[in-house]
Formats: sequence, structure tokens, C-alpha cells
Amino acid sequence: MSTSSSHSSPTHAARAGVGRPAAGRRAAAGPALILGASALWGTTGTVASLAPAGASPLAVGAATMGFGGLLTVAIAARRTLAVLRGGRAVLPYALFGALGVVVYPLAFYTSMAWAGIAVGTVVSIGSAPMFAALLERLLDGARLTRRWLVATTAAAVGCAALVLTGDGAAEAATGDDRLPAGVALGLLAGAGYAAYAYCAARIIGRGHSSRGAMGALFGLATLVLLPVFAVTGGELAGSAGGLAVIAYLALIPMCLAYVLFGAGLARVTVSAATTLSLFEPVVAAVLGVAVVGERLGVTAWAGVGLVVVGLFVLTVRRR
Repeated sequence: MSTSSSHSSPTHAARAGVGRPAAGRRAAAGPALILGASALWGTTGTVASLAPAGASPLAVGAATMGFGGLLTVAIAARRTLAVLRGGRAVLPYALFGALGVVVYPLAFYTSMAWAGIAVGTVVSIGSAPMFAALLERLLDGARLTRRWLVATTAAAVGCAALVLTGDGAAEAATGDDRLPAGVALGLLAGAGYAAYAYCAARIIGRGHSSRGAMGALFGLATLVLLPVFAVTGGELAGSAGGLAVIAYLALIPMCLAYVLFGAGLARVTVSAATTLSLFEPVVAAVLGVAVVGERLGVTAWAGVGLVVVGLFVLTVRRR
């Protein structure tokens, strides 16, 4: 979530609306920042698969967002404190957004462990635009544009193609009874992701910096995530390989990616940001083939193509 803070004044942000893109170069940079963050997120499943056998997915998720959250606070301590001292205007969003941050990694990594990397990633990220659009519609009265609908439909159909032809489908055929629960957890992760993205956008819309908004959400979430890791992380923290996995996930797809995401969220709407995040399962699928050795058929690659088309529709600039 540029790594710089939002340049909008509180008055301008209030007039522009929550999460509405600014004009000029700042708005043009927004999609690129979200896509950059999504590319980094797409590496999480592959790296998490390198964790020691027996490591709990709860531990992986708690370590990723917990330690990464501490880093996010450290690089924006003053701005984070400004958000936490913002009073009733922002504190409810910080608390509700932190809850979303807690739910997301615990549900996401467990979903990948139970339903497969491809299915867990696609369901978690693919469902987020739907939840984000519902939040904006119900809480802000926002209208959904035809452009967003076309982009999201194309990307969602592409995600469905990946699910139906990925490893999760093969597991379902063999009778793995954890697949439905894994898909349900993926939907829960998508709801959590949409919730904290929405809350971060509202905080930014109140005039706070993107780094401060993300620092507040993730800083509060660490109060829950680190105790979860303390209880479940023995196997993960007990080896050099496990520590390397923790270090990478906390530094790159957590801390760095969320700095990019926060900056992008200051420039695009929440619904657009979550749709752009559908680039993540594309990266995850490609890495699954290139690194992990997974196989994708023609239908799955067609799904990847549809996601890319949807992202193009959403990001291309109109005159």
C-alpha cells in the first residue's frame, strides 16, 4: 500500500470521497502500486510451501502479519500514533480494520493448506472485490460503474477457471473433505481483506497518511497475531528454514507490499484496488508452475488470460 504519504489535505479528501483517485500523475500511479503489491503477495504461497513439514498455517499467517506489522509500525511510528490519537473520527475504523487484518492471514494460509495454493489464493483474493463493493454500496452509497463490473466479471470468471482446473479440483476428486472448509476460509479471508482495505481508505480519507493508516491497522493486529504465533509457532521457529520463511514473508510480501498497497489505496477506490489485487493469483499460478511444479491446463491458462484482461480494462486510462 508511492511509498510516500497521501498529499491530499483533509478538506480535499473529504470533498473527493473515500478512496476516490486523485487527478493527474498521482491517480495514474495508483494501479501500478497496487499491481506491484499484488505481485509480491503472489509469492506467499510458494514461499509458505517451503516451511518445515508440520508447521501450522496459523503460525505462518500470524508470523507474516505479526512481525511484518511491527516493521510497518517502525517505519511510520509518528504517523501511526497520529492515527491512533485521531479520536472518534478514525479510531472505530482502526479497530474494525485491525480485526480484518487478524482474520485475513489466519484464514488465508489455512485455506491454502486445506484447499491447495491455487484454490486458496484465488478464492481469497477473488472474493475480495465483491465484499469491497458491498461495503462501499452499503456504507457509502457508492454506485458500481459499468467499467468496474466488466473488469471484475472477467477477472472473477478467470479465477473460477483456475479453481475448477487447479490442484483443488484434483483434491476434491480424491475425496479430500477439507476442501469445502478451505474454500469457506478463503471467502472469510476475502471478507477480512476487503474490510481492512475499506477501513484504511476511510482513515486516509480523513487526512492521514497511507503509512500511518496501515501502521495503525497492523500495529493493533499484532496484539493478537503475535500471541497466536507464540502458541502455534514452535515448529516454524525451530529451524533455519522456518526462520528464513518468516523473514521473507514479513519483509517482502508483508511490509514492503503493504507500503505499496497503502500508497495505491490513497489514489484509487477500494473496489478498484481489490479488483487490481486479482493479479496476485495470476502470479501465484505462474510461480506454482515454474517453481513448485504444478501443472495448469488450457482452461486454467485461459483463466489467467481473463484475469489479465479484466485488469487491463480497469487500469487503461480513458481520455
